[in-house]
Amino acid sequence: MLHTEPMSWQQEAEALFLEGCYDQVANLYEQAIQTEPDAISHYWHLGLVYLLQGHEEEAQATWMVGMSQSTDETGERWLQELVQILDTEAQRQADLGDYETAWLIRQHLRELAPDEVNNLLHLIQLSLNLGSFTPDIFEEFQVVGFLGQCSSATVNSELLLAVMRQSIEFSSAETLAFFEACLAHVHEPDEDEFVGTALAMAFKLCYQANQPIFAASIAELCLKFYPEYPAALQHLCGFYTNAGRHQQAIEVAKRYYSNCETVDWQIVGSYLILRSLMSAGAWSEIEPMYQRHQLLLSQMIQEPIEKLDTIAAHYLAIVPFFAPYIQDNPQENRWFQNQAAQLFQKKVSVDVPTAVPLYYPHLENKSRPLRIGYIGHTFRIHSVGWLSRWLFQYHDRELFQTAIYCVNQNLEDLFSQTWFKDRVNIAHRFGVDTSSIAAQIAADKIDILVDLDSITMDSTCKVMAMKPAPVQVTWLGWDASGLPAIDYFIADPYVLPENAQDYYQENIWRLPQTYVAVDGFEVGTPTLRREHLEIPSNAVVYLSAQKGFKRHPDTIRLQMQIIKEVPNSYFLIKGAADELTIQQFFKQLASEVGVDTERLRFLPTDPHELVHRANLAIADVVLDTYPYNGATTTLETLWMGIPLVTKVGQQFAARNSYAFMMNVGVTEGIAWTDEGYVEWAVRLGMDEALRWKVAGKLKASRHTSPLWNAKQFTREMEKAYQQMWIKYLESR
Repeated sequence: MLHTEPMSWQQEAEALFLEGCYDQVANLYEQAIQTEPDAISHYWHLGLVYLLQGHEEEAQATWMVGMSQSTDETGERWLQELVQILDTEAQRQADLGDYETAWLIRQHLRELAPDEVNNLLHLIQLSLNLGSFTPDIFEEFQVVGFLGQCSSATVNSELLLAVMRQSIEFSSAETLAFFEACLAHVHEPDEDEFVGTALAMAFKLCYQANQPIFAASIAELCLKFYPEYPAALQHLCGFYTNAGRHQQAIEVAKRYYSNCETVDWQIVGSYLILRSLMSAGAWSEIEPMYQRHQLLLSQMIQEPIEKLDTIAAHYLAIVPFFAPYIQDNPQENRWFQNQAAQLFQKKVSVDVPTAVPLYYPHLENKSRPLRIGYIGHTFRIHSVGWLSRWLFQYHDRELFQTAIYCVNQNLEDLFSQTWFKDRVNIAHRFGVDTSSIAAQIAADKIDILVDLDSITMDSTCKVMAMKPAPVQVTWLGWDASGLPAIDYFIADPYVLPENAQDYYQENIWRLPQTYVAVDGFEVGTPTLRREHLEIPSNAVVYLSAQKGFKRHPDTIRLQMQIIKEVPNSYFLIKGAADELTIQQFFKQLASEVGVDTERLRFLPTDPHELVHRANLAIADVVLDTYPYNGATTTLETLWMGIPLVTKVGQQFAARNSYAFMMNVGVTEGIAWTDEGYVEWAVRLGMDEALRWKVAGKLKASRHTSPLWNAKQFTREMEKAYQQMWIKYLESR
């Protein structure tokens, strides 16, 4: 027969403690203190038990009785023993998910040792977990000062990183000060993890929470400690652009480029410079920069794939982005795009394990609804969001199951929720972990995946390159990406010329009438009046509302010539760009043509799209851009019944307005040459009756045009999907 040693009272107390029998544990320690008054740890444990019973005053009194017996030699050691006991129990309670009790214990620990940094970090983390955190807590706990005084060796770096990751979303000066104090304690092996975490959070703040200034502050702090950290420079350039700090963006992009040594990284740096210059509208610097960019792109295309850096190569698909803004040469532009995209896909296939099973068992049931997935970062208030929403409105739920895969965007705002999330069978939201996105698409057994981003988002390009769906399509977001993994590019009879298939990698799928349609646009209350702009009521008002990307100097010269030829005319210029740069640029070209700059009016961007549309009514004629036309802006102009003048080119970007005008039955304003552009604009400006005629046609088109019939358009898209799927099944 086995005999076991009787359990000691300490073991019994520990077992009862873990079971939560605090009354019995308290009795045991009270008796122990009676028999062993010099065993000081009994006071620490008894006080803890009182605290867990909710008797905070008794707990403090018990600890004070114990500490009153200390000497100069024992005081510090005893305090550390008590701190350790409380810290251990607080961690146990947190592990159990009882954050409130953990918070209570750590608050008492803070009173005993107010400068114990790791305890303060735990308290901040607990407040985040409890949902009670505000940035004021950093000042209340004086954590920044204590971090500045303590040794890095005493700071729990894992805890520091976790708190930084959780708290950095709270935009405030206190948060930035805390973040700076954290960076001072980063050990060399942890640099990439800390800075990478900070930049990832800053990226999210900029592009999901629309806080580019705070995001830029985070990147600036990273560069303060690591002055030439490449990712920090790269992200800071984008943050500055989004914040409207265009000159700073240009400076950072040039700084980034100066650190690039190999051709693959130089092309990334060159891309950043071009993006910042074009966002600012700094066209005087763009032409020479573009020539250098094309030379670098040519060199990179010729590089053996194994020589290309993995990270740099993942930008390949997007680096030819600017060509259509600069020249209408689709043969050359598409060749560069196709070559870069092909190289990009090869690199992705080498570096990223496939996320797609080779066999799709769901293909066998031909009678089931087709599963259509849409991927993008624009399921929100955005040009693509305003246009694509109607497809989700009218999709046939019996014939099609739909899913959206949102890349680096919020889905919780009212617009995203109402128009997208609530109208699909499946809605997923992701960061930029492309392998996870591709794996989810494959797991959802999507038949046809529709890319709404094209090359406006490198993460989406990477997902499409993995081929997570049997059939893949590009629609709406931009021109085609050129990726071999894309099967089709959606077009119509007008937006691409007849010979376009000669230079497209994708198969062009032409819908019968239009490649996009909307039921209209919501319109707000106008805030612009002629008298506020000091424009006479009988003047002819021309307007152009486009970003700096589209302000090609050759087109601006034509617009200045129009203003010169039409007496009593004014030109309103609106769109995101660097305010000083764009004004100087327009005024310089106006002076060259001989136009009084007093006839130019530079307008700020409107606070909301609804106001922007209402304010279009101030214009008599809208002047389109070239070689990159308006798209959403053109649709808004036509919906508002305002005559538009556009020059038609050969590339997709130079034919959007032409396609839309053909679909509303208006040819007045369609020009094929520079001379025709000026002639139509002058004629519309001088002939009020002609303007009214065009406005009448546009108004009538609301009831007849396929451009304003989103339900009919959706049926045509659905028919295209079904035909694509039949072709795929036949090919198997």
